[in-house]
Amino acid sequence: MQPSATDNSEETPETIPVWPGSAYPLGATYDGAGTNFALFSEIAEKVELCLISREGTETRIPLEEVDGYVWHAYLPTVSPGQRYGYRVHGPYDPENGHRCDPSKLLLDPYGKAFDGDFDGDPSLFSYALPSSGDAESDATPADDDESATEAAGSDFPQLDSLGHTMTTVVINPFFDWANDRHPRRPYNETVIYEAHVKGMTATHPDVPEYLRGTYAGLAHPAVIDHLHDLGVTAIELMPVHQFMHDQVLLDQGLRNYWGYNTFGFFAPHAEYSSSSKPSEAVAEFKAMVRAFHEAGIEVILDVVYNHTAEGNHLGPTISFRGIDNAAYYRLVDDDKTHYMDYTGTGNSLNARHPHTLQLIMDSLRYWVTEMHVDGFRFDLASTLARELHDVDRLSAFFDLVQQDPVVSQVKLIAEPWDIGEGGYQVGNFPSLWTEWNGKYRDTVRDYWRSEPSTLGEFASRLTGSSDLYEDTGRRPGASINFVTAHDGFTLADLVSYNDKHNEANGEDNRDGESHNRSWNCGVEGPTDDPEVLALRGRQQRNILATLVLSQGTPMLAHGDEMGRSQHGNNNVYCQDNDLSWMDWSLAETNADLVSFTRNVIALRTEHPVFRRRRFFEGRPIRSGAQSRDIAWLTPSGDEMTPEDWDSGFGKSLAVFLNGEGIPEPDQRGQRVVDDSFLLCFNAHHEPLDFVTPDGAHADEWSVAIDTEIPDGLRECTITAGKPVRVGARSMLVLRRTA
Repeated sequence: MQPSATDNSEETPETIPVWPGSAYPLGATYDGAGTNFALFSEIAEKVELCLISREGTETRIPLEEVDGYVWHAYLPTVSPGQRYGYRVHGPYDPENGHRCDPSKLLLDPYGKAFDGDFDGDPSLFSYALPSSGDAESDATPADDDESATEAAGSDFPQLDSLGHTMTTVVINPFFDWANDRHPRRPYNETVIYEAHVKGMTATHPDVPEYLRGTYAGLAHPAVIDHLHDLGVTAIELMPVHQFMHDQVLLDQGLRNYWGYNTFGFFAPHAEYSSSSKPSEAVAEFKAMVRAFHEAGIEVILDVVYNHTAEGNHLGPTISFRGIDNAAYYRLVDDDKTHYMDYTGTGNSLNARHPHTLQLIMDSLRYWVTEMHVDGFRFDLASTLARELHDVDRLSAFFDLVQQDPVVSQVKLIAEPWDIGEGGYQVGNFPSLWTEWNGKYRDTVRDYWRSEPSTLGEFASRLTGSSDLYEDTGRRPGASINFVTAHDGFTLADLVSYNDKHNEANGEDNRDGESHNRSWNCGVEGPTDDPEVLALRGRQQRNILATLVLSQGTPMLAHGDEMGRSQHGNNNVYCQDNDLSWMDWSLAETNADLVSFTRNVIALRTEHPVFRRRRFFEGRPIRSGAQSRDIAWLTPSGDEMTPEDWDSGFGKSLAVFLNGEGIPEPDQRGQRVVDDSFLLCFNAHHEPLDFVTPDGAHADEWSVAIDTEIPDGLRECTITAGKPVRVGARSMLVLRRTA
């Protein structure tokens, strides 16, 4: 039953019973009979719960109960679908870090669903906009506007934001999970596919139009079957926490497509729901997860706990800022009107404060226990590790994750850098964590564009980057190997453009990375030259084969398996259109590339020698045996010498992987024995002959993958000890057959 609403009532209407309720859990919790509301604010002097009617009128209910700075009440008549917000009364004193403003209807930091939109009205800001101090102005503050900065530290206009901001919505938490179970696939058996909820299905011809761009569309059998057939075991979703579209983008006719602008850490983004009812987004997300699990595919979320959508001191007041600014945000120590910004987005969450840490941990547990996700990729994770200034791997956040019986048991992937000083921390995260291996990306790109003297680095990345992870007790799976991701060129563009082409973003091509380690194969952008097109196809296959057959955990970017292009734009964060969406017609146009990707993943899946749980040792596998678990060879078949590793040529080598040299047992304690393989890499612009090992190694070799072939497959047998030709800029994978 919806309570009746009295516009701007200062007292609790007698028709709405209010019980004391509980300080835990935080947020709005419906128990089947009524709803408990709880909000943390240490600085608040008074908190009002605001119930919003369908007509947009407001009933204010003062929260009288306060325990440990948590303001709470239980409303037995409030049920799912109720829209609400808070008004927090307290000091507005930016110089001391406080920005309470009861004229702002504030969103619940623990909100599980949201409704409406932000319209850019001046009432969203707690100061007079520089162009005009009245409510009719539609200006948006600029970062360098001194008049706005001054206004932000003085009296504020107190314009009511009701009707111009979103509202939080009470949800129904009950859902039939049936027999859903976490797949809990080990890292060494994992193949990750990074994807965007909307971009994956916005133009998919087999997904009904009303489901395109939604959680239900992503869970459509046409999409799941494609991923399952490829051999993908985990889908990593770009941000699905409720996020805001930046007003500056909306003014240009653009949108925050990627979604790295979170304000709702417990809510699935409402725009990705196929239902018009905001609370239905939760059930739709759960149904999507259940469908992926039925196919044996894990769901990993890209999460953004490093900052919020409120931005810097000139940003809107929509939630955290007005609730307890100094608790939720890192402020400049000697200038608390400004925010520490390790992210380039205007603010950084204060991971030093116990209630902010609680919010992060509560959010993570919620997505595991209630939404059944299988892991997280932490955007700019170094920010979460900053205790004072430097990144600290012993920070409180990592301690909490280590001790948490729920969060510690799922996949934890760090983007191990931020933009602050000392923020690049590849290899330095604690033992539970895996990391996006930026050094792997850079090395593989350099090798295949024939940069000199990269062989030693290439060999290290190919074998799991033990130099980065072994000293912290981690295994090869800690290296999340990737060459392309959402941020940067697609695979097709990586081999088609030397320079970024981001003109569509409206920033005069200044945005995005300028040093992409890319190579256009001789022509910038589209071409009809058959030799250039053949080389580009081969380079894509070289990179895919290297990625999938390296030790560690491979991650593919969505659409790379079918040659998706963004026409040289390496920063499509604001392009919610055909430029960034998947073009599913490419699945037919580039069917051979799809087949190649499927074939090379199948090779990895079928052969444990490519996905070892432990690092190579390079020593004899048994007493008295001369054969090692791995050997590095020159094209002439000789073992690599220090001079070979340091050679300026540095464009070719072979690696022998001994299938009988796998030391770790399987899950049942049995010895793992596999075929042996020889991987021949030739980044030279001419073909090279590679002499195949003989004697104890093999009598005969067959071709398992050849990147000169569009789908990678050809039947060919080579007598051991004889040379085999490896084409210019190509890769050959041989399997010992006798």
